[in-house]
Amino acid sequence: MKEFEYRKIDAFTSGNSLGNPAACIYLNSEQALTEDEMLNIAKQHKGFVSEVIYCSQKLQSDFNLVYYSSECEVDFCGHGTIACMYNLINEKPELMGLKEITINTNKKGLLTVYNEIETQNAVYITAPSPKYIGSNIDIKEIVENMSINVNLISNKYPVDLIDAGLKTLIIPIIVLKDMINIFPNELTLKNFCLKYGIDIILIYTFETDNSQNIAHTRVFAPKFGYLEDPATGSGNSAFGYYMLKNNLWKGDPVTIEQGGIDRIYNTVNLSLNKNNVLFGGKATTRIKGLYYY
Repeated sequence: MKEFEYRKIDAFTSGNSLGNPAACIYLNSEQALTEDEMLNIAKQHKGFVSEVIYCSQKLQSDFNLVYYSSECEVDFCGHGTIACMYNLINEKPELMGLKEITINTNKKGLLTVYNEIETQNAVYITAPSPKYIGSNIDIKEIVENMSINVNLISNKYPVDLIDAGLKTLIIPIIVLKDMINIFPNELTLKNFCLKYGIDIILIYTFETDNSQNIAHTRVFAPKFGYLEDPATGSGNSAFGYYMLKNNLWKGDPVTIEQGGIDRIYNTVNLSLNKNNVLFGGKATTRIKGLYYY
């Protein structure tokens, strides 16, 4: 039986919000897992966390991250990266003094982690470079698969498909009250996502519960084995690029509230650095120990 350093960490926690759960497995230089083993461990976590993150050290202060949901390998997991790196920096004194750490993600290459724990109690991650894919999906098909009325969608802003780590279909909703009460059928939405090569669906409104936040978002991820992602780095990064594209945000530091009526809203920070969107937040470690496999 193998044993691994293990943490269950909730990312993007703020106030009383519960964040988004991730399991982090830290591999030492003598440990390795096959793709099948990583998927099997992720399957064992179905219903407990959204994704499992496998972190190994390549060079001094450089780390390699691989992400799995219970269904498959995930190209990029923003909340998992926040969870993994926030915990790692807090546990390793040699990392706390570093302002920048380079990570290698299995599918999206090299990204930068900005350590702002001492000043903001947060870490920030450079989102993968965006791909502006565009969407020509008929609105009628979207509302049918989302189980909503077409009148809920704003015609003031476009529906768009942007990849900033994950291919994100972005849909504008007019009213917050309607938005937080949207709960589509998971299997129906999964088939829709698979049909169009969509990883996640983000709905948003600029009507917020807290006026200090720029927008309210929700993210659905049935492709990865669960209906809703309660706090999302990649999805909100795609939304950041969407706002920049449509002149809805100038790149100054902002916060986004995320969640439906069934939860306390989580908070995701966005900022801009050299035309790159950064997403950030803190994390809370819930379980610390060993994982046996």
